[in-house]
Amino acid sequence: MNLFGVMTISGTALLAERQRAEIVASNLANAETTRTPEGGPYQREHVVFAARRPFGMPFGQQLATMVDFTARGVQVDGVITDSTPPVRRFEPGHPDADAQGYVLSPAINPIEEAVNLMGAARAYQANVSAVQATKAMISSALEILA
Repeated sequence: MNLFGVMTISGTALLAERQRAEIVASNLANAETTRTPEGGPYQREHVVFAARRPFGMPFGQQLATMVDFTARGVQVDGVITDSTPPVRRFEPGHPDADAQGYVLSPAINPIEEAVNLMGAARAYQANVSAVQATKAMISSALEILA
């Protein structure tokens, strides 16, 4: 693989991790949202990654091993909504409380989301470092040629 291919792979990872961080930040920002336009409390979201295939390579033409050598990076395959039911909290003074005084709140653990955000930030930084190292290798190769 050429060095520009390495940069492309790291670039796809940067885009995917950025979207992951955005979704985690949205989960954190809506941890207390009890009413959405769709009705009911906010539901936590997850980003699903998938291997990015070379252009023209159907998904079914991958190697039958645990490692897919045809992959050319990562992509966000989708954003799914968590199926965990909302948490019932007794808050009779809340505007969204039912007749018994219970409010349905999102099932979001801020600590878990903070850990997910740190993971996304670290993965992003690792890919930035890979891009910088690749740029340095390209620069060194050009200096050798000069």
